[in-house]
Amino acid sequence: MTFRARTAFPRLLALAFAAVVLSLAAHGSASAQPGPRVYLMRGLANVFSTGLDTLASKLQAKGISANVYEYGQWQQLADDAVAWSRANGKAPVVIIGHSLGADTAIEMAERMTALGIPPRLVVTFDPVGVTQVGRSGGRFVNYYQSNNGFGKRLTTGPGFSGTLVNRNEDAAAAQGLDHFNIEKAEALHQDVIAMVRALARPKPRPKPAPAADPAAPTAGAATPAPAASAQAPAETVSAASH
Repeated sequence: MTFRARTAFPRLLALAFAAVVLSLAAHGSASAQPGPRVYLMRGLANVFSTGLDTLASKLQAKGISANVYEYGQWQQLADDAVAWSRANGKAPVVIIGHSLGADTAIEMAERMTALGIPPRLVVTFDPVGVTQVGRSGGRFVNYYQSNNGFGKRLTTGPGFSGTLVNRNEDAAAAQGLDHFNIEKAEALHQDVIAMVRALARPKPRPKPAPAADPAAPTAGAATPAPAASAQAPAETVSAASH
């Protein structure tokens, strides 16, 4: 090998190594999916539903993108959410609404689904007019009171392809919970924050099945009766309706 070749070889090797590092960095940056983006929809006149502002601040403190909007903007926001999610590898979108904002959260979810990117999670606090979720995907969680004169339980309609959970908060009326402060309840905020944060974490890989325990009882052996489970909170779950 000539002197020129001997001196050029390390330089070429260094350049090749740098190219590989840059390629891996670019690939990692492109494949990394951002955390969820949260759209919070206020109710009547854009002056009520101030609990959503508090909830947005709590989410932001956890490093989650969250902003509060006037409910009449839902169509524009649906288009924005779809464009953002599509540009970011179908990153998760969350919609949260109270009262009339809950109604438009449902409509926004249906529009997003029609545009090809359903929201991952929709949380509604006491919807008042829209009581059926139509052609939409995603997980819906509805906190409502049937005894405050406003809130409604949600049902699913034709074309619904997600899941719906209704969580009845009638019992909390005794502690002062009503339509005008349900979106301010600290316990419900913590529930919602946990659901949103779960979307930002990668799903754990399934664990392998455990090996057979040689000390396990054989077929026909007596086994103790299961203990009685604790009473579950008032909650109904609906599967997709077609």
